[in-house]
Amino acid sequence: MSAILEFLRSRRSASIGKLAAPGPDAAQIKTILEAATRVPDHNKLTPWWFVVFEGDARAKFGDVLRKAYALEDKDAAPAKLDLEAERFLRAPAIIAVISRIKEGKAPQWEQVLSAGAVAYNVCLAANALGFGTNWVTEWTAYNAEVQRELGLDDRDHIAGFVYIGTETEKQEERERPALNDVVNYWSADYTPQKGDKYGKAGLGLPPAKFKAP
Repeated sequence: MSAILEFLRSRRSASIGKLAAPGPDAAQIKTILEAATRVPDHNKLTPWWFVVFEGDARAKFGDVLRKAYALEDKDAAPAKLDLEAERFLRAPAIIAVISRIKEGKAPQWEQVLSAGAVAYNVCLAANALGFGTNWVTEWTAYNAEVQRELGLDDRDHIAGFVYIGTETEKQEERERPALNDVVNYWSADYTPQKGDKYGKAGLGLPPAKFKAP
C-alpha cells in the first residue's frame, strides 16, 4: 500500500484542546495554502478565499469575538465573554476558509463544494507536515459581527475555521461507517443504502443556516 493511501486511511481530526505550539511557520503556512487550492474548481472561478490568524492577531481578534458573543447573548456573564474572547488562542494558527459565490457557469452548490474541498485540503496538507488539525464552524461562522469584521458580503459564507498545531495527545480511533451501509453498486432493482442508521431518527432537516443568495 502506498504511503499516501495509508495516510488517508489513518488520518483523523485532533482535539482542539490538545493542540499546542509549535504551529506552522510562514513557509509552512504558504505550503499548506498552496496545497489547499489544488481542488476541483469548475470554470476556474476560485470561489473561496482565506484569512490566517497567528501570533498576536489571535488575541486581538478576541476583542471581536467578545463583542460578537455579547450581541448574541446579552445576558452572558463576564467569565463567559472572557472565555469566548480566547477562542482563537486554542491553537497556534487558525485558517478561515471563506466560500464566495461567483458569476459563472458552475452552479452555486458546486462552488460551495469546492470551498469544502479547500478546507479539507488545508487539513490534509497540515497533517502531512506533522501537525494536528480540527475543522469547525461553531457559532463564530454564523455570527453577523464576525462576518462583518472579516469583510464578508452577501456572496460569502464561512466554510469553517481550521485549527492547526502540534498534538499533545493523540485522539483514540473512533468508529467509522461500515461500507455496506453507505456504498451501493447500481442495478435495475437495487435498494439504496443511504447510511441513515448513523443519523438521528426521522427525516427532519437541520436548521438552514446557509442561505444561498
